[in-house]
Amino acid sequence: MLRAGVVAVQGDVTEHAAAIRRAGAAHGEDVEVVEIRQSGRVPDCDVLLLPGGESTAISRLLAREGIDGEIREHVAAGNPVLATCAGLIVASRDANDDRVDTLDLVDVTVDRNAFGRQVDSFEAPLDVVGLDEPFPAVFIRAPAIDEVGAGVEVLAEWDGRPVAVRDGPVVGTAFHPELTADSRIHDLAFFADLAVDA
Repeated sequence: MLRAGVVAVQGDVTEHAAAIRRAGAAHGEDVEVVEIRQSGRVPDCDVLLLPGGESTAISRLLAREGIDGEIREHVAAGNPVLATCAGLIVASRDANDDRVDTLDLVDVTVDRNAFGRQVDSFEAPLDVVGLDEPFPAVFIRAPAIDEVGAGVEVLAEWDGRPVAVRDGPVVGTAFHPELTADSRIHDLAFFADLAVDA
């Protein structure tokens, strides 16, 4: 049984829960989903999902509830995290916005809303390292990555800018993989080793 914690202070909690369950089922893994709204629950989780939403609100709530330090400890122990859209902004080294208290988990700087406002949302077929076919990425008020640290692997680009990266156990995407029926990004973040071993 894999215990997946979805940080549920804001964002697409239900959709991420469904996606991680689908990814687990593809590998014969039962997944128990835990919604995290206060401290004390992260240490019991094998993997974490940090959904989108509003990055300033998410960072403030993580700090207020004492969840931020637990997430850092989770990553320091080598445990996987998938951070999407605003989750990537919060997980970054620098959000280029003093209102966001970042977790400094991913050695990148980000440009919030780089791809426009809500009305500028779009879907694009992304070539992603580790996936055989393009991924139908949904961009909603999406950030882009401006600078990438030396130890960060770029997994995908759109319009010449990185939109998916891996830094150690953390995968970050500027798009919303949970808003499609395709769970391959969740698979890449959490089950890639199983796929290699199979």
